[in-house]
Amino acid sequence: MTRFVESPRSLLLLAGCILCTNAAGFLGSLVTETGPGSWYAEELVKPWFVPPPIAFPIVWTTLFILMGIALYLILRKGLDEKGVRMAAAVFGVQLVLNIAWSVAFFGLQSPLAGLVVILALWCAIAASIWFFYAVEKTAAYLLVPYIAWVSFATLINATILTIN
Repeated sequence: MTRFVESPRSLLLLAGCILCTNAAGFLGSLVTETGPGSWYAEELVKPWFVPPPIAFPIVWTTLFILMGIALYLILRKGLDEKGVRMAAAVFGVQLVLNIAWSVAFFGLQSPLAGLVVILALWCAIAASIWFFYAVEKTAAYLLVPYIAWVSFATLINATILTIN
């Protein structure tokens, strides 16, 4: 059985993967305003099932850490390993789409653009899970909470679009 962190180099890779995914979250947060006086708080009618504001940073931070660990599990196989490059590339696409959703929904203040992007994001996450599973099953399982949350976020986004 292989150890989770095999060397100082693999520890650096793990830290780098977690920092990378959290950097994507940070970039998305730069355009995300939900506090008092914001478009989101003041102008949108939100469905009853939207979680309290404190839930979002807790959930997203947890998800970005899980995503970083999943990426690490893939990359530690080596880019020469069959499927690793494709899995990493698809993962990169979903990270970009994750940031793009924040820009579309909050930056552009467009639930419609947000819905289009989040549907593409959902597909990219599903593809990431598929490609990760072929390389390292545990990495794929670590993305399941992410796709579950994005499924819920898609419902919220679609409902906001419908009721506004």
